[in-house]
Amino acid sequence: MEQEKLGIGTRLQHTLYGPGVIVGIKYATYLISFIHDGVKEIDKNDPKLDEIIAEKVTTEIETTSEVERSLLKILRLWGGTAEIVPLGDKWKGGTLILLPSDKSLKPKELPVEDIFHKIVMLRDRLRVLEQNINSSKNLSDEEKVNIQQYITRCYGTLTTFNVLFRDKEHWFVGEKSKGD
Repeated sequence: MEQEKLGIGTRLQHTLYGPGVIVGIKYATYLISFIHDGVKEIDKNDPKLDEIIAEKVTTEIETTSEVERSLLKILRLWGGTAEIVPLGDKWKGGTLILLPSDKSLKPKELPVEDIFHKIVMLRDRLRVLEQNINSSKNLSDEEKVNIQQYITRCYGTLTTFNVLFRDKEHWFVGEKSKGD
């Protein structure tokens, strides 16, 4: 039996578990639902496995949930990568000038792109913090809500910088007032 080509829905016979149907496929195993023994994970090369009726022949080797778990793991490992957020065109090449009230001190000039990059990094880190809080098993729901509200107020504090963003979808949004 050429087991690499068997797909979900294929009917099989196993000498120990009896008749079954493939309900999932992994790299080296099948998830087979047996009539009398429930779902079992069986090696694709198990000599006790015989094909009865092949259906939905496919080359899939992982279930959707396994792919999702793999992607989440990769995203966590590469968590330092951030989405591309465009700076408003009018600010490109611009300079932020900090003028001290004491005229004997020199002004400080900062490229707007650098300030913008720092603001976007701050937002990304707040988002990661939110995710970590929401997935924490050590915090109660009430604690999560309280911390989340505090983070929302932080976003509200940063709304001043929305003028730098090219697209409104990237703007900071804080708490809505009761009139909104």
